[in-house]
Amino acid sequence: MTVAGVMSGTSADGVDVAVVRIAPGKHVPKLKLLEHRAFPYPKALRTAVLAAMDAQSISAAEMARLHWRLGEVYADCIAQTLATSKRRASLVGVHGQTIYHQGAASPYLGKPLKCTWQLGEASCIAERLRMPVISDFRPADMSAGGHAAPLVPMLDYTVFAHAKRNRVLQNLGGIANLSAIPANTGVDKLLAFDTGPANMVVDALMQRLFNKAYDRNGATAKRGVVLQPVLDTLMRDPYFAAAPPKSTGREQYGAAFVDKLLKLSGKARGEDIIATATALTAESIANAYRTFVWPHLGMNAPLAGGTDFIPAGGGAKNATLMRMLRERLEPLGITFVSIETFGLPAEAKEAAAFALLAWLTWQGLPGNVPSATGASRPVVLGRITDAH
Repeated sequence: MTVAGVMSGTSADGVDVAVVRIAPGKHVPKLKLLEHRAFPYPKALRTAVLAAMDAQSISAAEMARLHWRLGEVYADCIAQTLATSKRRASLVGVHGQTIYHQGAASPYLGKPLKCTWQLGEASCIAERLRMPVISDFRPADMSAGGHAAPLVPMLDYTVFAHAKRNRVLQNLGGIANLSAIPANTGVDKLLAFDTGPANMVVDALMQRLFNKAYDRNGATAKRGVVLQPVLDTLMRDPYFAAAPPKSTGREQYGAAFVDKLLKLSGKARGEDIIATATALTAESIANAYRTFVWPHLGMNAPLAGGTDFIPAGGGAKNATLMRMLRERLEPLGITFVSIETFGLPAEAKEAAAFALLAWLTWQGLPGNVPSATGASRPVVLGRITDAH
């Protein structure tokens, strides 16, 4: 079965479409990436999405329009990908654009509540493409007691699990999240969680300080010097010490966090501030490995080898961030491995994950990993919108 997966992440920079051939396998499904395309959001659309994410003044009418407009945009992106690749798909899996995600319960109207909200009307896509669409993947896991994140670990296990080597998949999107897969184990032994910000804080600072959308190749951070006292203060954020399962997002590392970082930085050069924010990503990831990943893998650092680090997402192209990660992780015995060697480009991974999750839902199979999300049980994810 050929499935189109669609992802637009918390960086809100655009849409990725992955066309994947999926077939049943002996233990796990077999996947082959057929096509991947990336579509940047037009400036006006990205501005609207960021305004909705950061809870700026936006009316119910504007939110409804954005929901429908995103559905149209996703349909256009899928149609273009299928047309240019001359592929035909039978099913679509659309994550949608996360506007708000609260994985841990907090009081609301006198009762504890979790919630998550992704925009992008599935009916627009189903009608335009005349094929069934699976969307709203997160609520089912949350309703079963989970954080509804991360959901990519099912793909991580399916593609990367190994009989002899531990594998740690590190996604570097707006938020950084990892999947730690011990060698020769089942999916129920997988550990996955959000480690903290990846590109989100750096992108926001680049916009404020340099009027640029992101730090291309880490060039700005490379020219800067890390403000160590600022980094030390930021690393005391309680989220970093909290034990998994856990998830986070723009609600915690959005505008208010950026304001705090700027206040702590005082009159420092912009390049130094970007270097510090980049170091925060690297240090929070390394801290997560030392504190949570090693105990899970049954190891004590430093290691003699045996664990592969496989980065993905936009941050994998940031040379300065990757250097900072190498400085912190290679002394622990970790081997850095390019995701390209597995036939899955870094930019296509999350879109491919939602193609797989859609296929699982279509087969009536669970798609969450309770050891990663904290759900009470495996559940079938998503909502099916058919095209009659």
